[in-house]
Amino acid sequence: MHHHLAATPETVLWGHIDPAASPVLHIASGDSVTIETLSGGPRNLPAPETGCHALPAHRDVIARCRPHLGPHMLTGPIFIRDAAPGDRLLVEIETIELAQDFGWNAIEPGAGILPDLADEYESLTVPLDRSRRQARLPWGPVVDLAPFFGILAVVPDASGGCVTSVVPGPFGGNMDNRYCRAGARIALPVFCEGALFLAGDGHALQGDGEICDTALETALNGRLRFHLEKGTAPEAPEILCDNRIITMDFDEDLDKAATTAARRMVDWLTRNTPLSAGEAYRHCSLLADLRVTQMVNRRKGAHCVLDLGSLSPAA
Repeated sequence: MHHHLAATPETVLWGHIDPAASPVLHIASGDSVTIETLSGGPRNLPAPETGCHALPAHRDVIARCRPHLGPHMLTGPIFIRDAAPGDRLLVEIETIELAQDFGWNAIEPGAGILPDLADEYESLTVPLDRSRRQARLPWGPVVDLAPFFGILAVVPDASGGCVTSVVPGPFGGNMDNRYCRAGARIALPVFCEGALFLAGDGHALQGDGEICDTALETALNGRLRFHLEKGTAPEAPEILCDNRIITMDFDEDLDKAATTAARRMVDWLTRNTPLSAGEAYRHCSLLADLRVTQMVNRRKGAHCVLDLGSLSPAA
């Protein structure tokens, strides 16, 4: 069955991920959902002289809702029937569409990894050519857009209560991993009954690291399909994209995040291939890439990427 979930004041959580939030949609494993998402607060709306247009739904949410704990507008939560703690929720991103004609990027004092480069908060509006999936940056270059969801999440364990949308964790959240794009399959561990899935923080373009604290932020609509595997929860989100497996971790200490992301790749190989731990360790050193996901979400992110084709025997 296919469902459509619009972004409205009744279906958006602004700035927080709440295990106590009431589901706005109930679905079954195997169902797909077109999810509308929004991006930005009042100071990120385009000025009239830009020729860009904010979505009516976006203005409605800003007028009727208030942020709590964080800045991101998240659509959901979606209740997946029969999902229980210890299960694996597989989220297949079938399509992603740009939902509006602009993106925005903000810098501000104290934010990003070079916090002294901004004298005041400044939100830059960038028109998007949705038909070509391109944008001309104000300083000249025309760039190809590569949209992805910065936030894909289930709710964390209810014992922790409501949490900010800013900080990622084993539940996913603000991962800002650009492999969360069309064609990807994201595996999330389930912590609460129904999983309670949310999506948001659309990005039209971002480099690894998200250096200035924001990407080219925008509203996205995605068609996502959900599958449930009983009792096989991963330790943390895993991504399969373009025949690559991506393991991740998040920690205030980037060294710890990188070490754990690499360890999870070695563990993945020993679980899913005939390789011994030593062989997997060597294979990762020769053929995997260990990358910085983002540096700006309090808990830094690292991800390890391995092309599964590297495991194929010689012809």
